[in-house]
Amino acid sequence: MHTHIKRSSILLLAAASVLPLASVASAQQADTSEQITVTAAAPSDLAGLTAGPDLEGFISARTGNRVQITSDTGATTEVVLSPATEIRAAGGFLGMRRTALTQEQLLNGVPVTVATVEWGDGLVASSVRMKNGDLQTAAMVRNGTAQRFGEHDVAIADNAAATEALRGRFGDIDQYNVRGTTNVSFDTGRWNLSPAAEAELCRTAQQAEGMDNALLLVVGYTDSVGDEDFNQELSERRAGRVVNYLQQRCGWAPYRMLTPTGMAESDPASDNSTPQGRAANRRVAVNILVSKAVDGMEQDRVASSR
Repeated sequence: MHTHIKRSSILLLAAASVLPLASVASAQQADTSEQITVTAAAPSDLAGLTAGPDLEGFISARTGNRVQITSDTGATTEVVLSPATEIRAAGGFLGMRRTALTQEQLLNGVPVTVATVEWGDGLVASSVRMKNGDLQTAAMVRNGTAQRFGEHDVAIADNAAATEALRGRFGDIDQYNVRGTTNVSFDTGRWNLSPAAEAELCRTAQQAEGMDNALLLVVGYTDSVGDEDFNQELSERRAGRVVNYLQQRCGWAPYRMLTPTGMAESDPASDNSTPQGRAANRRVAVNILVSKAVDGMEQDRVASSR
């Protein structure tokens, strides 16, 4: 909640203790016509507050206890996090076996559903729900996030610069051609890589390295055995293990990696009614993507050299 007050009107009340004493002293000595903005601490008890709108979108900026949510239409809404804000993720987040999450795990680019309550002239998040197994996560992070809040200027400026660089290089998934797909297989209920899979991943990274502006999109899958939550987490763990190996052992640069995701048992590669089909579905797909614009220029170059 933001309250505009004149510096000459600051009262040293316990309820207004959100201002440091040094700020109060300097405020009392400043020009009385100047105005400042005080951000009060969010209430720790949300009971009795009027329900606000439900928000759906992705986290596009974050600083302190303030989070900006951007909808699929581009509209942005700022909400405040409270100690009472409940944060949960179905099946864990990127392979971490957690249900209840902390505020520090609200990462930019993650799709969320936020329930709010009204507080003063703003909104407080009463609950935040993560969405897992959603390729929109990759698209949102790839398209960039507007980290533009005023605090923590250096870190936010660095993040914003990196975001703009990514936005300039990477567009929507529709703007890419799939130049190759490598599937690595897993045993039932496991996410560890076999020596054969490790060798195949490094061959794939080497192949992609020879392509201009190539990116890797990693997607994990499971067979139909097991419940939905378990398979969601398992598919994320498999994708995470592949990403780690590509970056740590195969030398693939993190900035050339799209956000990994787990798709559980959706989009099966084979029939889950047979042992052979289930084995084919226990996989991680590593897709090599190249910009259609780059592909077009390469085709023009080859054609003109003939």
